[in-house]
Amino acid sequence: MRIAVPREIRDGEKRVALVPDVINKLTRLGYEVVIEAGAGVHSQATDDLYTAAGATVKSGNVISDADVVLSVTSLTPAQMGSLKKGAVTISFLSPVTGTDSIDAAASAGVTAFSLELVPRISRAQSMDALTSQALCAGYRAALVGAELSPRFFPMLMTAAGTVTPAQVLVLGAGVAGLQAIATARRLGGVVSAYDVRPSSADEVKSMGATFINLELEALEGAGGYAREMTEERAAKQRELLTPYIAKSHLVITTAAVPGRTAPRLMTAKMVDAMEAGTIIVDLAAETGGNVEGSKPGEIVVTAKGVQIWGGKDVPSQLPFHASSLYSRNVVNLLTLMTTPSKDGAPVSLNIDFTDEIIDKSATTHGGAKHTPGASEKGGAK
Repeated sequence: MRIAVPREIRDGEKRVALVPDVINKLTRLGYEVVIEAGAGVHSQATDDLYTAAGATVKSGNVISDADVVLSVTSLTPAQMGSLKKGAVTISFLSPVTGTDSIDAAASAGVTAFSLELVPRISRAQSMDALTSQALCAGYRAALVGAELSPRFFPMLMTAAGTVTPAQVLVLGAGVAGLQAIATARRLGGVVSAYDVRPSSADEVKSMGATFINLELEALEGAGGYAREMTEERAAKQRELLTPYIAKSHLVITTAAVPGRTAPRLMTAKMVDAMEAGTIIVDLAAETGGNVEGSKPGEIVVTAKGVQIWGGKDVPSQLPFHASSLYSRNVVNLLTLMTTPSKDGAPVSLNIDFTDEIIDKSATTHGGAKHTPGASEKGGAK
């Protein structure tokens, strides 16, 4: 059974699906691991390190004869079409926007797993790549805000007088938001945070930040995610948040609803309420933006002098640790469906759709799109 890891071809993508440290976990199961030459160059994973770890490094196409293909971003429709029938892919598939690749996988008879769809249950925590990559994004967001800000973050007592600390507001207290809070606190900022889920208040307070309670209806969704709100509630929320935003020196927005356009948390009017020189970091810019006017991969400066940093490929800006965490997520998911080599029998895959994790994260199987809950059970490959 051969696992192949191709170079990422999406512009700006610096992560790699497997790092050398995890290769032995797969070879011990009985897999052969093939890495395309140069795949890990941005993650400090050289070809020599892969070879020393027990992988084979090859130039050119490494996926056409692979049994399992691991990548960070989705394979293109052409790449999906080049795979052999029955092959398995694991990646971020973007089920909402990546329909072309999913259709191609179904047509090619490929079983494609999307890491966005891994259920948020305790047994799947080690496979939750959304969480591990959000951790990287939240950390990066606070660093970007501190770098762009013309202010010190901590309070400083100097002979020339006291430097007051930066006021930081984090909107959205999921994994990315909590990491942004923790990092901003370490930098010395005074941090407050808001989330539509009141249950996140204790987590925010445990990080040393102040939780903002707007006394609105809770929007707790399935799997710990926030659910969508009505426009009426969104307008009321924006109205109540405006005074907090106006007094902030840095606002970091992290709100997202899986499979949906990012909720609009800040309008242009709210941005204009901020002082010149203040910073907004919008981690949701690629999915529509939490902030009106944000653009992925760009810094937009308003007429009033507020800078809006639009996030693009944010976890990829920390490719070393983002790749390391992602690799472990992928290996744990693959191990779940692996029957190891034993007593002379080769390693095999058992795509068991009675397992909730496998069932919910699969998008295609057997030449068709997969519908979770069908309770079918695949045999060993």
